[in-house]
Amino acid sequence: MIFGLFRQAADDKQAMRLYSLIVAQARQAELYRDIGVPDTPEGRYEMLMLHAFLFMHRLKSEPDSVRDAGQRVFDLMFTDMDRSLREMGVGDLTVPKKIKKMASAFYGRTAAYDSALQLDDGELAAAIERNVFDGDSGVDPRARKLAAYVRSAVKALSEQPSDSLIDKGPVFPAPETAA
Repeated sequence: MIFGLFRQAADDKQAMRLYSLIVAQARQAELYRDIGVPDTPEGRYEMLMLHAFLFMHRLKSEPDSVRDAGQRVFDLMFTDMDRSLREMGVGDLTVPKKIKKMASAFYGRTAAYDSALQLDDGELAAAIERNVFDGDSGVDPRARKLAAYVRSAVKALSEQPSDSLIDKGPVFPAPETAA
């Protein structure tokens, strides 16, 4: 029993480190300045969702022991969103509804991005444009830049061994590579 507590603490620490790296990448100034992601709470939320997707997308073909790290990051991410909403003054009765809506949005984005990655760059740009830039033409140059960044991130993450990805954390490419 006591050893389980030590393992839980180590897993929590690892999830926090991984989540912190994802958040740091989602906050890269180049995403907003060079690619044109709106520097708003919504834009920052979209970048967090996108980078969490990229991390979890990389883990989906790994054994359960590795994918468990993704689940812990997911759980921590939504615990952090809950805390943030409460800090912003959202009422206790409203927070669970907002979290449920945010989780649903994450699953929707995950499905859209995952599907678009199997297709061509135009489909990925269109999915990004719908979610990040509130458009639907598929030709927004910002969406095309962000799609190029997403493709480079998928490639970079796929080249990282799973043990390194979990132990050291994901290494994302620089956003300016797509700008």
